[in-house]
Amino acid sequence: MEIKVELTKNPKAKPQDESKLGFGQIFTDHMFLMNYDEGQGWHDARIVPYGPIELEPSAMCLHYGQEVFEGLKAYRTDTGKIQLFRPDENFKRLNLSNERLCIPKVDEEFLTEALKKLILVEQDWVPHSKDTSLYIRPFIIATDAHLGVHPAHHYLLMIILSPVGPYYPEGLDPVKIYVETKYVRAVKGGTGMAKTAGNYSASLLSQEEAAEQDYTQVLWLDGVERKYIEEVGAMNIFFVIDGVAVTPMLQGSILSGITRKSCIEIMQSWGMKVEERRISIDEVVDAYHSGKLDEVFGTGTAAVISPVGHLRYGDMVMTINDNKIGKISQRLYDELTGIQWGKIEDKFGWIVPVTE
Repeated sequence: MEIKVELTKNPKAKPQDESKLGFGQIFTDHMFLMNYDEGQGWHDARIVPYGPIELEPSAMCLHYGQEVFEGLKAYRTDTGKIQLFRPDENFKRLNLSNERLCIPKVDEEFLTEALKKLILVEQDWVPHSKDTSLYIRPFIIATDAHLGVHPAHHYLLMIILSPVGPYYPEGLDPVKIYVETKYVRAVKGGTGMAKTAGNYSASLLSQEEAAEQDYTQVLWLDGVERKYIEEVGAMNIFFVIDGVAVTPMLQGSILSGITRKSCIEIMQSWGMKVEERRISIDEVVDAYHSGKLDEVFGTGTAAVISPVGHLRYGDMVMTINDNKIGKISQRLYDELTGIQWGKIEDKFGWIVPVTE
């Protein structure tokens, strides 16, 4: 499919102080769009100036939540090259979300090429400073002007770009996590395994309550027995217990994180034991009291590695590793970011170059 390009006549000024980028606050000059119409398939791929889109008030995405999205990054190396990290995995996961939300699948290879073309147009927006990157948000919405609960017949796929700094203000400093015991986010058989807006809106009330108590994020328990750990609001979670890395298994209620998968593969390459299984909050508490809870850390595209310094469960606050980043967390962060920013060799074949 041909990709048409319309360049803006009014380019925006680039950020001058990259230490103040924040996260998801600034957007580049252009975006990628592609439409789907039943009987025609995906068509009209185009790069156009970033700006508002027009939707009918009756657009089905606004009423029934038929929407999916992804998140990945482009990185600038010390030599000025721009590269992507495992975009094939993101677009593969996008299609898994599409399948669950009854959205037509997209051509993963075409989307990768379209993304590379968009980044080439916007390459001056990829920041240069340490710990900065270009955040990439592909998403699909149902656009039918119709009220009625059924899969749509028309969709819009978009990719927007945002130069960003660290996701958490703490950076790599340990964060405080609050274990949610009152509300649930997802259940097996629901949409927890898909990257869809409803999963995140379901988490907002707990997130607000955690913030009021000075906690950065919420750790969710399973929605049935309310005792098995699932994931953090914006991250997957790992526990290092007596030298073994344990992370909740994928069984339909949590997101299959790209960073999660990469961390598992990296730790296994070190010869470290990694277990994907059910882990209860009681097991974590017992490991803490017995002195075997070495580290806790979250993994995700936005934060990369986020060590957990305090974990609150009910009235108990567990201080993890003296509220310091652990050896495994630091080593994972160094290796992952080293690959992403081109500082160390990519032995796994994960990097996709955008510019040479």
